[in-house]
Amino acid sequence: MLVFVDFRVNPKELSLEQLWELWEREADAAKGAVDAGKVVALYKVSGQRRVLGILDVESHDELDQIIMAGLPMAHYLEIAEILPVREYSAFADDVRRRWS
Repeated sequence: MLVFVDFRVNPKELSLEQLWELWEREADAAKGAVDAGKVVALYKVSGQRRVLGILDVESHDELDQIIMAGLPMAHYLEIAEILPVREYSAFADDVRRRWS
């Protein structure tokens, strides 16, 4: 199941050095998730503490586990939006078949 997630980082009481260290740990975790196939795409929004991602999860439970406990920055993330998505080519195939 593919989901789009819009993460906003709220560093709260972290010092700048603590934020850099935490973000470095997050970057390492993100690379591991990409290598494991759980993150399909990940983008940092320029000029903002914001990350956009497409995750590939087995269930809503796994999505919750990844976001709530699996990320080093979990306590500093605000989820602006989570949307289920599908590849456009699959949608286009459905359109061509007229949903039959």
